Amino acid sequence: MATASTVRLVGLTKHYGTTCALDNVDLTVEQGEVLGYLGPNGAGKTTTIRLLLGLLRPTAGRAELFGLDAWRDSVRIHARTGYLPGDAGLYDRLCGRDIVEYFARLRHRPADVGVAEQLAERFDLDLDRRVKALSRGNRQKLALVQAFMSAPDLAILDEPTSGLDPIAQQEFHVLLRETTARGGTVMLSSHVLDEVQRMADRVGIIRAGRLIAVERLEDLRARALHSVVARLAGPADPSAIARIPGVRDLAVDGGTLRCGVPEGSLDLLVKALARLTVLDLSVTEADLEEMFLSFYGEQTRDAA
Repeated sequence: MATASTVRLVGLTKHYGTTCALDNVDLTVEQGEVLGYLGPNGAGKTTTIRLLLGLLRPTAGRAELFGLDAWRDSVRIHARTGYLPGDAGLYDRLCGRDIVEYFARLRHRPADVGVAEQLAERFDLDLDRRVKALSRGNRQKLALVQAFMSAPDLAILDEPTSGLDPIAQQEFHVLLRETTARGGTVMLSSHVLDEVQRMADRVGIIRAGRLIAVERLEDLRARALHSVVARLAGPADPSAIARIPGVRDLAVDGGTLRCGVPEGSLDLLVKALARLTVLDLSVTEADLEEMFLSFYGEQTRDAA
């Protein structure tokens, strides 16, 4: 059975006067997946999120959430969506409990207060302290509690782990897995590539308002270069290594050989090295940043 789409963007475009902030973006986010949405500042990530939430009206194209129009049906969409902005604005004079009770009343869901209390306990957050007395990390915890207290069908998160300590980050990862396990969907915008690599099923790169790539992480890994460093007993002729398909950035410095090689050519490289006297060998899988740089080239360096 085909998976239902939670988010669908078709030709989504947004102009601010003569400035094109988003240019003809097509994107689908399936139910139950985590999509990492990556790009440098000013690339169009925030504009995309505001269009999804119905806070902006598109210049052209459309955004659909749960099959509903993001602009016309924003109230119905908000009832099923949790949102964490990059810089959450909280009421400084209120305590955390006041805030979660306020949002529960707005949604006409008093039971959400109990869920918020459970989440606060998981994140070791005191809901009875005023917001102005909270550290940056505890403010972020309160914003996360607010975003997830309604058990949303879609969570749109902008830099969700900013300011969180490692224990809270780990609890956040568990919460994301619980969300997708029950059929919820997550759209995650983050500059922390390691975080995206651990949590996302797919990643999309936006650059200068254009969505330049959408890839599954396992597909990227299959094409990504592995970093190879071989320490040899003596100088080596690199010509045999250079003939291996896909080898890049080959360099030999005395008895140390370095190169990048795709996964499919690792066996050929090992066989070529077996003809030499190898003292030490290191093969490192590319991280997310290296995957993008190797696959999309220099044009995506800023986006990665």
